[in-house]
Amino acid sequence: MAYDRCWSKELRSAVWYSGALLALLLLIDGGVGSLTPVRAVLWGALALLLFAVLYPSQVTAGPGWLASRGLLREQRVRTDLLVSVRCLDGVAQRLVLRDVFGGRVELDPQVLVANPALWYGVAEDAGRSAAAGLLTCGETALRRVGERIDRETARTVFKVSGLE
Repeated sequence: MAYDRCWSKELRSAVWYSGALLALLLLIDGGVGSLTPVRAVLWGALALLLFAVLYPSQVTAGPGWLASRGLLREQRVRTDLLVSVRCLDGVAQRLVLRDVFGGRVELDPQVLVANPALWYGVAEDAGRSAAAGLLTCGETALRRVGERIDRETARTVFKVSGLE
C-alpha cells in the first residue's frame, strides 16, 4: 500500500496556521481591550473554519484502488476500472478520476508528483483500463502527469548527484 508522505507535514501546517491566527486575533483584541467571551468564541470559530479549509486530503492507494480521505468523507475509485481521467485547470489544478461504478476521486496532481509510489500504481492500473477499452477519456492527462513526474525525478537525481 502506498500513501502520501507529505500529508502529516501539511496537517501540521494547517494546525499551525489556524493556531497562529487564533493567537494573533486574541492578542490584538485583548490588547485593544475589547475581548469578550463571545468575541473569543467567534475568533475560535474563525480559526476552526481556516483549519477546515486548509485540512489536507490523505491519499492512499493499493492494488486496483485509490482513496482520498478529507475532513468529513472518503472518496474511493477503482484504478483498474477507470473510465475517465480529467485535469481541471483553475486556481488549483485538480485531477479527477472516475471508474465504471461511479466512484470519483479528485486530487491535486502534486500529490502524485511528490509520491512516485502512488503514481506508479495508478499509472499501471490505468494502463490496464486502457488496454481493456474502458478508459475512453484521459490518456493525455495521464501522460502529462507522467511527464511531469519524470521531469521532477530527473531534476532530483541531477540535484543529488551534483550535476544541476
